[in-house]
Amino acid sequence: MKHFMIRYEFKNGTTEEWHREIGRFIRAIDADAELKGRIGYRCLKHRDDGSYLHFASVADDAAQKTLQSRDFFKHYQEVTRKVAGGEMTVTPVEVIDQTG
Repeated sequence: MKHFMIRYEFKNGTTEEWHREIGRFIRAIDADAELKGRIGYRCLKHRDDGSYLHFASVADDAAQKTLQSRDFFKHYQEVTRKVAGGEMTVTPVEVIDQTG
């Protein structure tokens, strides 16, 4: 399992529309028979400012390539860059431990 953290400051658009866009992306992953259960995705926002954190988990390289080939991923990636004003950081991360 590979994990990634995406960080950025929200700069463009409305938060309401951005949150709907995030929901559409997550539903598209869940609706894709090849990706369901192989891609995990979570989005969090700092309560007091416009900082966002996204956590993605991919089961393997094949799942990652499949996701990256989807039109809904390409659209989401483009919109993410727009709302972040082109300034975002993607960092590979490791899980040390977690609850069940």
